[in-house]
Amino acid sequence: MQVLVFNAGSSSLKFGIFSVTTETHEVFKGSYERFRAGGCECRFRHGETDERGAVEFDSPSEALKGVPAALKRFGLDAIDAVGHRIVHGGARFTSPTLLDDETVEAIEALTPLAPLHNPANLEAVRLCRGLWPDISQVAVFDTAFHLGNPAFANTYAVPARWRDAGLRRYGFHGTSHKYVAERAAQEIGRPFSDLQLVSIHLGNGASICAVNRGHSMDSSMGMTPLEGLVMGTRSGDVDPGAFGFLSRELQLSVQEIEDALYYESGLKGLAGSSDMRDIEDRAAKGDPEAQLAIEIYAYRAKKYVGAYAAAMGGLDAIVFTGGIGENSPSMRRRICDGLDFMGLQLDHDRNMAVNLSDRAAPQIQAYGSRVRVFVTETAEQLMIARETAAALAAGKSGDGLRLPIAVSARHVHLAREAVDALFGKGYVLDQATPLRQPGHWAAKERVTLVGPKGRLERIAILGPLRQRTQIEVSRTDSFALGIDVPVRDSGRLEATPQVTIEGPAGSFTTDGLIIAARHVHTNPADAARLGIEDGEYVDVRVNDEDRTLTFGRTLVRVGKDTFTEVHIDTDEANAAGIEVAAAGELVQV
Repeated sequence: MQVLVFNAGSSSLKFGIFSVTTETHEVFKGSYERFRAGGCECRFRHGETDERGAVEFDSPSEALKGVPAALKRFGLDAIDAVGHRIVHGGARFTSPTLLDDETVEAIEALTPLAPLHNPANLEAVRLCRGLWPDISQVAVFDTAFHLGNPAFANTYAVPARWRDAGLRRYGFHGTSHKYVAERAAQEIGRPFSDLQLVSIHLGNGASICAVNRGHSMDSSMGMTPLEGLVMGTRSGDVDPGAFGFLSRELQLSVQEIEDALYYESGLKGLAGSSDMRDIEDRAAKGDPEAQLAIEIYAYRAKKYVGAYAAAMGGLDAIVFTGGIGENSPSMRRRICDGLDFMGLQLDHDRNMAVNLSDRAAPQIQAYGSRVRVFVTETAEQLMIARETAAALAAGKSGDGLRLPIAVSARHVHLAREAVDALFGKGYVLDQATPLRQPGHWAAKERVTLVGPKGRLERIAILGPLRQRTQIEVSRTDSFALGIDVPVRDSGRLEATPQVTIEGPAGSFTTDGLIIAARHVHTNPADAARLGIEDGEYVDVRVNDEDRTLTFGRTLVRVGKDTFTEVHIDTDEANAAGIEVAAAGELVQV
């Protein structure tokens, strides 16, 4: 499949053609940037051809009109699909979505949340739909990767009526953060789901993401791309009280304040330029405003790195990307210096000699550093191509197929040592009730969980016995116990909290306490029918007469002779109005 990808930003236009088969590779890459009155810089790369020059476009929207001619010049008219980067998808768009009139209107309604970006994104959408009306076009959303963030990370402490109106944190640069985190996991040689990473995207727009065991846990941007780090023209974090202060003292309207925070702040507000290269040059010559801007920029980023390491309870690696992250050794150094207490040490020579050709991801930490430090180019367009092709394939394969949904109540999986401690040496559990999964059963015996706040009685024991004890509860159960319990894929028990299990013969204190992440159990034959593979994430939609609810990022687990069903916990079942079981549709791979 030949996929044309558009990344129409607030200050640049990037596009490319990708061949998507079992692997994805770039066929053509084009960009228009550094716009000024009367022209801009352009660059095209096709095979061995690499052309640069200037053209007479003074804005990204004007440059859009020149794309068809550029493609035709290189003989690249034949495309099968178009993928578009859309910055803000709100709470509605949880995954790549086929673009139609309704979808375009819904995206346009989100413009107030991303006034710098969504209009530019939509210009590309409208142009392409007019040029290629018979070709499927897909929107890939920056916000989608972050929509699974826990409520405690994406909820503002504001009145309920504000939250009900849609005021919440979303996060952005999701496609970039997902790609570079997966790239780091690939270089480390460990499963993405095992790692705790901080992705640092530093460009004209900038954000940091905590990627906790394969999932976005938190991101520095909030409801809009204005919150968080200092950026080219955006302020990042400011006290909300500034609005009242500026209104009273300078008689500024809300619109005037908001415009200034978007367009006249950040590096531009501090030093008069939004280009870090210019600011670093001026700082080296002694310009105090430029020096202060650099110090503020690095300090804000360093604070987020430390905060996210604490939030995740550990850190395996950080990854720098984006124009500044990739090209400024001094900024990388400023952010990493002082983080020795976390086990992070930078190697000066490696930091200065970064080579990013052929999508390399060099490591620049010092020998003995417990935290790895990567630098790599982001590949948002490649990811958009992959997700566009996957969305179209899912529409042909898994869309509309019904899956049984089972509610997984609190239970424990015991190891031999736990059975001995709770019931006596050599005790054999009574396999009272067979379960739908072949070889699995519920025991007649029950145990009690004891936490610092309370107890949960008559907890079911599921067999067969495991090598390591695992206890699965719901979020509500965690509050009853008084323990902060992480959401984990089954079997991922590293650094999980301890709880005491009581049985008739004694007690047993162990780690392994988790809220099990939702997942699909299936067998190879059904997986092939559904068009899914082991380790992938899918969305499952539950419909009833009163509501529709989608469970995003549902892990696929394929096993021989496995009964196909979706497992969710009791809190998720309550949200969906499911008492014991239901059926859902596989809607997105």
